[in-house]
Amino acid sequence: MSKIPVIEMFGPTIQGEGAVIGVKTMFVRTYGCDYHCSWCDSAFTWDGSAKAKVRMMEPAEIMAELLELAGDNFNCVTISGGNPALIGEGMGEFISMLHARGLQAAIETQGSRWQEWFYEVDVLTISPKPPSSGMSTNWEVLDSIMNNLSARNKVTQSLKVVVFDDMDYEYAKSIHRRYPLIPFFLQPGNEDVTEEGDISGRLLERLEWLFNKVIVDKEMNLARVLPQLHALIWHNKRGK
Repeated sequence: MSKIPVIEMFGPTIQGEGAVIGVKTMFVRTYGCDYHCSWCDSAFTWDGSAKAKVRMMEPAEIMAELLELAGDNFNCVTISGGNPALIGEGMGEFISMLHARGLQAAIETQGSRWQEWFYEVDVLTISPKPPSSGMSTNWEVLDSIMNNLSARNKVTQSLKVVVFDDMDYEYAKSIHRRYPLIPFFLQPGNEDVTEEGDISGRLLERLEWLFNKVIVDKEMNLARVLPQLHALIWHNKRGK
């Protein structure tokens, strides 16, 4: 089945995190996740609250809607979720369709499921979930994914860990030690994804806390600490 469960599309906007932070992008958000993180900022993609909005779309339909939304005013498409890695053949077809138009595909997944189309992704962010999420990392699966990608000698993948507390920070260090050659990003977590109004002050305090931990930690000399840029600007608004 080549159809993809899409719950929302929007853009162009600015990517707020990870390896393509600051890049203008369109967003395609898929439905369904094998994780249920306690602090998930897109729980509507798996908790059933927005299931009525899910559309089963062919790759060509998604492309047509992106072009209708933005014309030629983008070069990157970010595919997020949920977990896009739950989708097989249809996602591979969509990525090929993007490339045929000279467009870049950026995807984030937690590293819980392998897909052959990972090899074709231009910017693949593997984001294992720390203890605060309430999820447990399957190290055998994660090792297999990282080994498969590294064996191709085409490093388009990076690692990103969201950090809420000291235990998460130690988990992040364990990830960095385990895969020391892979570009590694840290970002502070947003502790209240439902708060209305300007949350930038709270987020900047958490960013400073994480800065200070990394500054004094020689094991993190190669880590890159980033904010959730979109949350600083647009706060908890959807579709930004």
